[in-house]
Amino acid sequence: MRLRAALLATSLLAATPFAAKATTITGPYVDIGGGYNLTQTQHGHFADTEDGPGREKLGHRHGWTGFGAFGWGFGNGLRAEIEGDYNWSEIYSKTRGDKGSDRSYGGFINVLYDIDLKRLFNIDVPVTPFVGVGAGYLWQNAHDVTVGNNAARSLSGTKGGFAYQGIVGAAYDIPGVPGLQMTTEYRMIGQPSSFTMGNYTASGPEGTGHASFDHRFNHQFIVGVRYAFNNAPPPPPPAPAVVPPAPTAARTYLVFFDWDGAALTGRSREIVAEAAQASTHVQTTRIEVNGYTDNTAAHPGPRGEKYNLGLSMRRADSVKAELIRDGVPANAIDIHGYGEAHPLVPTGPDTREPQNRRVEIILH
Repeated sequence: MRLRAALLATSLLAATPFAAKATTITGPYVDIGGGYNLTQTQHGHFADTEDGPGREKLGHRHGWTGFGAFGWGFGNGLRAEIEGDYNWSEIYSKTRGDKGSDRSYGGFINVLYDIDLKRLFNIDVPVTPFVGVGAGYLWQNAHDVTVGNNAARSLSGTKGGFAYQGIVGAAYDIPGVPGLQMTTEYRMIGQPSSFTMGNYTASGPEGTGHASFDHRFNHQFIVGVRYAFNNAPPPPPPAPAVVPPAPTAARTYLVFFDWDGAALTGRSREIVAEAAQASTHVQTTRIEVNGYTDNTAAHPGPRGEKYNLGLSMRRADSVKAELIRDGVPANAIDIHGYGEAHPLVPTGPDTREPQNRRVEIILH
């Protein structure tokens, strides 16, 4: 029951939501923690009875554990660390008369792996689980531990031996403190069979002797904090490439004419074709074609202004006809003739100015 309750408490704590996703460690870090230590009942072998070796159970009740570690994260989820441990356990059994306490201390070398749920499984939760294994050496110490009712045995002594452990846990970032994380974990520590606890003395006809115990298992439920020194925030993502807007097609085109002429040149036809093509790529509701002349005329005097009005219309008609040949619907084109009005380049009277002899194609 105690083991199931401790497992449930650790699971609930690991499931508690936090504000930020735990980070994968790169570089050095330190880790400390402590919590509940539950040691399974052991069986002892005693060489003190007149009829041969005796056997007794060694009952454990409550205990606690603490550890400190220094490690290195490789940035890909893998970590390696050196750890120091101290464990204490109460020995008590009313039915068997066990009482006292024992403790163990030593160290492990651990290899762990942080599971990045977002990267591996696209699960976006604020927790990074981790698993690990370790191997090391623990010294077991007992002082005046009483075992058994009848031929009560008093154990004392210190003995060391190989130990191993498995680790399952989770880490959470502490908001506002870069590099600082909270951890919760379960550990199972094992020490091989025939582990020698120490010498003992026995009451009654039995005397002193040598005691050994079978495989020892510690179940530990731990809360801790971990600090990573290389906690600079990741570089910001590169700024998105700025794609320049596509050049806007011109909406006004100029077609120039020879003096007193309304015929299109080769270059003029190219400009008209560009305007026709542009009208299919930009939003166009109508096309305005305006004809102009300079302030000279083949017939000077008042007749000259009237003549130039007609000449500007003939020029506009030439451009309109070319637009229609280039695929522009006739009903989309409006033409006007303005004669000498609205010169592109202001001049004195009776001046031949090539830029004023023009037609403007305006896309609306």
